[in-house]
Amino acid sequence: MNLPVILTLSRLAAIPVLMALLLLPFRGHDQLAAALFIVSSFTDTLDGQIARRRGMVSDLGKFLDPLADKLLVLSVLIVLVQEGLVAAWVVVVIFSRELLITILRSVGASQGRVIAAAPLGKTKTVTQMAAVALLILQRPYPVLVTVADIAVAVAVVFTIVSGADILWRYRHLIGLGEGERGAASPVDQSAAELGVLLSREGFTVSVAESCTAGLLGALITDRPGSSAYFLGGVIAYADEVKRNELRVPAALLARNGAVSREVALAMAEGARRRFGTSLAASITCIAGPGAEGTAKPIGLTYIAVDSEWGSRCEEYSFTGDRWSNRRQAAAQALRLLIDEVREGAGRPNTRRPA
Repeated sequence: MNLPVILTLSRLAAIPVLMALLLLPFRGHDQLAAALFIVSSFTDTLDGQIARRRGMVSDLGKFLDPLADKLLVLSVLIVLVQEGLVAAWVVVVIFSRELLITILRSVGASQGRVIAAAPLGKTKTVTQMAAVALLILQRPYPVLVTVADIAVAVAVVFTIVSGADILWRYRHLIGLGEGERGAASPVDQSAAELGVLLSREGFTVSVAESCTAGLLGALITDRPGSSAYFLGGVIAYADEVKRNELRVPAALLARNGAVSREVALAMAEGARRRFGTSLAASITCIAGPGAEGTAKPIGLTYIAVDSEWGSRCEEYSFTGDRWSNRRQAAAQALRLLIDEVREGAGRPNTRRPA
């Protein structure tokens, strides 16, 4: 139980109070209901910002946050339908969208996949909450009737579009399209492109992974014939493994932390020297949902590539959930390896001393 979760629970606690304010006829009850709804809606943005900035993202929070949003909007809309302030079909559209996405998330969870929130989803929530606030205020202020109707129309459009967007992007979960495991997947295309380049140039590659825990190596070796260019990897989750297996200096870890540019470069160099490959990639990051005892933000990622002709390290800040951050990190590592192989194309295959 932390502050973001408490804020989320406050939205759930506000629901019966809101319903009572809308149904009990006393002076100013609609204005009070609108004010409470707006304040409750604001906590939806506030709890997420606090959770991400302070490293307080939790499984309970991720479960309760979307639930509280849906119940807050739908419960108020149902009362407004009863009061004759909005058409029932609007509630049907919104409820149908949420039901479909909930089912899709359940299917994804059964397959070990997490469907991350999309930008259109957040826009949908904002437009719905703005429409509901205006619907409440149109009763004491009839001048807002037209504005409320427009807001409802906009909310309905974003509800439908955002739902269609998620269904399209994750259609493979319900057997439509090829999905991430198909040939059309950008990640698989990158892995295939890397394999072609390595084979053509006669280069070999190795990996050192911390937060991705072998995901990068799995993507590379998912290609037939990858044994010709992929020699091995180290999953260096603990600092002790980074020191002992990759020869990352203890002083470097103590001074900069495991998630740092310096350590990422040392990990890549350690992997290349350990396996004697032409080039190696390393990934170290804070995947979330917690910050693992550091003040560094969730999603902070360093990806390094060390090769016979040089080294580089890139910093990224991913904003998804744990699976999404790890997946994005592995995908970016593939792109960096491709760039490095292209840079080294045509060079003689003579390694620096290992």
